[in-house]
Amino acid sequence: MEVYPDQAFLEYLVKSLVDHPEEVVVDRKVDERGVLLTLKVNPADMGQVVGRQGMTAKSIRSLLRIVGIKHNARVNLKIEEPEGGRRYNPEQAQFESAPVQEAAE
Repeated sequence: MEVYPDQAFLEYLVKSLVDHPEEVVVDRKVDERGVLLTLKVNPADMGQVVGRQGMTAKSIRSLLRIVGIKHNARVNLKIEEPEGGRRYNPEQAQFESAPVQEAAE
């Protein structure tokens, strides 16, 4: 199986970030919209890959775009949510982190 530069770069980068590098899997598909890299990691490592407010994932996508430009390809990243994972919901996070105030009588 051939490993492409964008796939190898993503694998190297993510393995450097996570606690379980042996569980990092990067699948690569090419379609009419360009290259789609699908990333699978250990559920415990999702926070390290996504980062605070998605900033790490956004940075990884920016770097992949640069690698794609160098190789004349449009590269997109999909991070697969592990089984039993939670999606970030800004509304819920806002309510969960706010302390509950009791009414003064």
